[in-house]
Amino acid sequence: MLRRKPTRLELKLDDIEEFEGVRKDLESRKKQREEAEVAAGEEAAGIALGTEHKSREQIINDRIGYKPQPKAGVRAAHFGTFEF
Repeated sequence: MLRRKPTRLELKLDDIEEFEGVRKDLESRKKQREEAEVAAGEEAAGIALGTEHKSREQIINDRIGYKPQPKAGVRAAHFGTFEF
């Protein structure tokens, strides 16, 4: 493999201006997103106070779509088979 001298990169004024413009654009988008999240959080807090409180397990089950069904007669089946 041939070795060569490192390539020199020069930073020009146009590059700096472009970088500053992109950075300001990203910062403004971030601020808008944060403001929207704060507004949505306030609405969600108002809704949460109006509804019944759920346990952490119930919230997770709702989020993933899991609806546990109680098993009927599981204990009776186990204890009913023992004879003394």
